[in-house]
This record gives sequence, structure tokens and C-alpha cells, in this order.
Amino acid sequence: MKKTGEIAERLYNISSEIGDGLLVEDVRIGIGYIGVKIEKRGLGLAALLTNELKPGCSRLKMAGTFAGSPASELLKLLCEGSSPLEKALGLATANSIIGSPVPEKESDAIDLMGLTPDDRIAMVGFFQPLVERIRKRGLNLFVIERDERRIEIPDDETKDTVLEKCTVAIITATSIVNDTLEDILSRLGKPRHVAILGPSTPLCEEAFRGTPVTHLGGSVVTDVQRVLQIISEGGGTPEMRPHLRFFNSVINSR
Repeated sequence: MKKTGEIAERLYNISSEIGDGLLVEDVRIGIGYIGVKIEKRGLGLAALLTNELKPGCSRLKMAGTFAGSPASELLKLLCEGSSPLEKALGLATANSIIGSPVPEKESDAIDLMGLTPDDRIAMVGFFQPLVERIRKRGLNLFVIERDERRIEIPDDETKDTVLEKCTVAIITATSIVNDTLEDILSRLGKPRHVAILGPSTPLCEEAFRGTPVTHLGGSVVTDVQRVLQIISEGGGTPEMRPHLRFFNSVINSR
């Protein structure tokens, strides 16, 4: 896979077919997450990369027009958006349309990876709870992060080596939003396990066929109104957690 934005384009095409003719019910943009509710569908989430937004007073000229508009108008931002904010709106829309059944029982992402002391784990995007759990086990973890506040590996050469040599890759789903996912996947060597994780993750195996991705780990909202309120009031994953059910889907995408 070489084309930047190819997975976003796949998600767009799949969502467009499923969501044809549907309308937007509600949109919430907080300081950590975006929530989009499409009629007859669940609430879709996407994390907001605030550190990558350009300064300015006007973030969205379309604000005030979303509710009641065709879902297709928001969905096209996934590919055509000019900022991480617009692209996140598109991803949240796709996640609402694609949806996922509520899992009867939550599985654990780390357990599914079967991590051992021999693994070299590359984490792209800082997942604090996972970092703490992995490092408590004394495993080899290397974190690659674009946010200057969380940078652990500063130079590109080291990043390339980490990605090429890793046996397990844990990649944030927000890499779909900032157009880095395809580049990350192309830099991997031959890891045995590649996970796309986070509440922004779409449960759409078809979009990842032909890629190294073997694991999709995301969330399903169980209380739409409560999560919409939390997003509007500036909450993040910890505040939403009681109203989410996490899914982990091991896929055979190769």
C-alpha cells in the first residue's frame, strides 16, 4: 500500500453505499473528541488532534448547518477535509454509519497480542494505559509520537529502525485523520501482529484488506445521550469509558 489516504478512501466508499440517503441527527465537537450521530445508526467517535490544528478564531465555517444535512456532506470530509478537524468529522461519520454490534463480553487488546519478552513493540501514538501495562511487564516498548509533549523518539532514522524491526505494532486510529497510516504501514518490516486501536477505530475489515493490519480495536457507545454530553463538556476517554464497550477483532487482512 503506497497511496496516502487510501484507507480513508476505502472507508468513504463503503460508508457512502451504506449511508446513502441518511441524514445527520447530531454533531458534537469537544476538546478531545468528536461525536456524530446519523439517523438510524449509532454514535460514531473520532479523537480530535488539537495539537495539529492551526491557530485562528474560525475552525468550521459550516458550524450551525450540520443537523438535518445529508450524511454524505460530512462523510466526504474524510477524504476532502482540509484539516484534522474536518477529517475527524468525516471519520466519526463513517464510524456512525458502519457501526458495530455491542459485544456481549469485552476482550483485552494486550491479551490478544500475546506479548512475550522476545517482542519488540512499536507504539505509534501514546496510549498511556497500555504504555503503563506493557512497561510494568518489562517488555521492549518504543513509542513514536508527533505531539511534542510526548515525543520519546526524536529522530526519523530511529523511528524507521523501530518500525522495521518491530514484531508487534500498535497504531493509533487517528493516523487515518492525519494521513500518516499508509506511510507507517509501508515502513513496517514483517511484524507478526499489527493493531489499529482507539475509540476512533472503524470496525471495517474490508477497508484494511491487503494491508499488514491483523487487529482492529475500537469502541461502541452504549449511552448515546450521555456520551454526547460528555463530549460537549470537554470529556475524554476516561469520562466516556462507563458508556463504551470495547471490541477487539482479529482479522486476516493479508
